[in-house]
Amino acid sequence: MPQFKGIKTVPKIQIDNKDTLSLVYTPGVGASCLKIKENPEASMVYTNRINSVAVMSFDYQKSLQRAIFLKSVLLIDAYPFEIKENTTQNDLKFAIENLEINFCAIDLSLIQEFAKDIDFNVEIPVLKEPVADLKDFFGAISRNVFMIDITKLKGDVSERSLQLHELAGGVIETELTEETRNKPVAIISDGTAVLGYGNIGALASLPVMEGKAALYADLADVDSVVFCTKTQNVDEIVKILQIFENSFSGIHIEDIAAPSCFEVEEKLTETLNIPVFHDDQHGTAIIVLAGLLNSLVLVEKELSKIKIVMSGAGAAGNAVAKLLHFAGAKNIVMTDINGAIYKNREANDKYLEELAQITNPNNEKGALKDIIKNADVFIGLSKGGILTEEMIQSMEYRPIVFALANPIPEIMPDEAKHAGVYIISTGRSDFENQINNSLAFPGLFKGLIQGKINKVTPEIKLECALLIASMVSTDELNPENIMPDPLDRMVPLNMANVIVEKYANKN
Repeated sequence: MPQFKGIKTVPKIQIDNKDTLSLVYTPGVGASCLKIKENPEASMVYTNRINSVAVMSFDYQKSLQRAIFLKSVLLIDAYPFEIKENTTQNDLKFAIENLEINFCAIDLSLIQEFAKDIDFNVEIPVLKEPVADLKDFFGAISRNVFMIDITKLKGDVSERSLQLHELAGGVIETELTEETRNKPVAIISDGTAVLGYGNIGALASLPVMEGKAALYADLADVDSVVFCTKTQNVDEIVKILQIFENSFSGIHIEDIAAPSCFEVEEKLTETLNIPVFHDDQHGTAIIVLAGLLNSLVLVEKELSKIKIVMSGAGAAGNAVAKLLHFAGAKNIVMTDINGAIYKNREANDKYLEELAQITNPNNEKGALKDIIKNADVFIGLSKGGILTEEMIQSMEYRPIVFALANPIPEIMPDEAKHAGVYIISTGRSDFENQINNSLAFPGLFKGLIQGKINKVTPEIKLECALLIASMVSTDELNPENIMPDPLDRMVPLNMANVIVEKYANKN
């Protein structure tokens, strides 16, 4: 009989082509999010929550052994967590009441003396003492999917994705291993900025987080756990993560709206000894820079000599502008709902003022239609339909357009091409040149974990962008192919190797 030592995350369906990717992740995953938003009980249908149990104690290895037992005997996807020993009963109560949305049950049997008097206000069972039938107590249901044929799914991408999530019960599960595994990455969200839907809540965000977990597992063999919080208060989110810090190899922040996302990242980075990475910011920045570097090769222009106009100064726009500046861009002009961002603008908050200090060197003012004149590059991280053919025609020769709003880009590719765009890129898998964060975060975290690196620096992000760009060979590089295949397993492997080689033990 095998001696199990670890638990790994595995996708319920192999992600081996772009169509499957679109069902497991964007754009299809949004359909499941909206179903859960309409009916919270649907979280037990469209995700693996129905079979996910949190095992908590003051010792990670004890939690792990208990989780292995639950998986081997009852087929429950159990996740081990370590609670810091200085945690109070009130703090644990608060944390569990916020985290219940991720699980069908909580197992506190390893700390029953500490937890027995805590009255948890939750809608799921919390085990605080032995019971006769664990499976019945937890109410867990294992919904493994064997040999599912996605070609039998009917309808458009959203409809087929919804069918897949319902048939499979989400897209991730766990598997026992005879090898010791690294602790998982915590994928955290408060649900305030989910896809293009805005603040739909953390419960409705679960399908997106499971999609991220599936990509971590499939592309980079990195384990992760969905760890969303009901609270949308920055300090409370930080406090919960601090309590469970020793349970994770790193923190992956996802779909938290600005400016809260900046504050969460800053406070976690300052107080935790594990890497913290906000994918909507820095993952996007990495792949945008990679795509832009390859685009500039094709149009024979230099990053330091071009004018870049950006629409959107939220989480993604903030990080993209900063990384482009760090990489050598000297003329970036950003716009938001109030027009061009410039120094001491009345509408600036502290984050916009910070951006204004490194952008808009000529102090340009006006709306997007004014600012975009004579620009070489447009990068959209805002909302669909705001870029017109007339605006494109006012840009420089061989304009480059990254229209990255999802699911509707700032301009559709056919319109952009009709207006004379030389290179068009979107965030969608059904058009060429997809800017997909799956090219960045799996390999980045694989490298961080292997190299025992506890901070993501601008140098590391730039290195990742250069690596991604280099994965498109000179022979393959053309206006319709500026990015590697998002499912190219060599990208995360090479990225991890470069990060370990250059940055292990250096930050």
